[in-house]
Amino acid sequence: MEAEQPRTQARNSRFIDVGAIWNILIKYKSLYCIVLLLAFVVSAIIAYSIPKTYSCRVLLAPETSNKNSTAGLASLASTLGVSVGGDLGVSSGVVSPEFYPDLMQSVDFKTALFSVKVKRKEDKRAMTYYDYLNNEWKNPWWSNWFGLRAPDKAKDTIVNPFELTGEQARIADMINSNVNCSINNVTGLISIDVTAQDPYVAALLADSVKTRLQEFLTEFRTSKARNDLEYALSLQTQAKKDYERIRQVYVDYMDTNNDVVLMSERRKQTDLENEMQLLYNNYSTLSAQVIADRAKVREVTPAFMTLQSATVPLGPSGPKKFQIVLISLCLAVFGTTIWVLHKEDQLRRLVGLSSAKRPEKLSN
Repeated sequence: MEAEQPRTQARNSRFIDVGAIWNILIKYKSLYCIVLLLAFVVSAIIAYSIPKTYSCRVLLAPETSNKNSTAGLASLASTLGVSVGGDLGVSSGVVSPEFYPDLMQSVDFKTALFSVKVKRKEDKRAMTYYDYLNNEWKNPWWSNWFGLRAPDKAKDTIVNPFELTGEQARIADMINSNVNCSINNVTGLISIDVTAQDPYVAALLADSVKTRLQEFLTEFRTSKARNDLEYALSLQTQAKKDYERIRQVYVDYMDTNNDVVLMSERRKQTDLENEMQLLYNNYSTLSAQVIADRAKVREVTPAFMTLQSATVPLGPSGPKKFQIVLISLCLAVFGTTIWVLHKEDQLRRLVGLSSAKRPEKLSN
């Protein structure tokens, strides 16, 4: 029996005495009350100092390639004697929806949002989004201490995406954090999330971002097709002028030499007719090419289906005041407990017990 007592004491020393630890913590209940009260006051001040933000979401369905419409446009072009090949709308400049988030983070897209007109519901006049972020955006009172808010209020009228000023770069970074685009890998839906400190501004901006995205993608995807169309139009215009010129020359010649029977004059008449026919064939071919290029521009133009339009949010999306206070209180309790256990020389014992249990489990 006497040999079993040290063994029992050794076994008990391997377990945490929860009752003893609780008694130690109870001794410092006044300290817990003070720390929790301070944590609550500080966290409440921080939570209520952060300006409210409102979020608006727009859902878009990505476009899918329509082979039937492609075949229809190719058939239309073939009736005009022009072959558009098999790459119409299949691989010519197609931008995958996975590319949209990177596109919205580009400097060109962010600077394009500088001139978007926004207004609060109580405002009588609209302002640019750049002026809204530069002059109306509110920051916490401590932001000036850490240089989070630039004091420069100068208006930069000229925006050069190649070389932004310091203020323009700051506004572009704010747009990057307030305007986000994401893709659901399961459903394939594209969501555009916009955050602002006014619900009306958030809704207006979300609708404008959707429109700008459509315009940006349309310009990006149709750039080559539009260049081809412009080139074909210039050739068609010149061919029409050449044909009309030679036609007028032929008409004037026939009016002057209608009754002439000389072979030299007949040969000149034949040459004019042949030249006029060649110029007409060239003009006809270029006209068909213009129709085909217009069909190609229409085919590569991206299509969007809006599943959820922009609506004015009914309540703020942030900050989460309750979560901030709750997390602060939990951290205060945890930190105070660690300090108390360290002061009572219990922290080292708890760490030693946790490390001693590991080899015991492995041996079993």
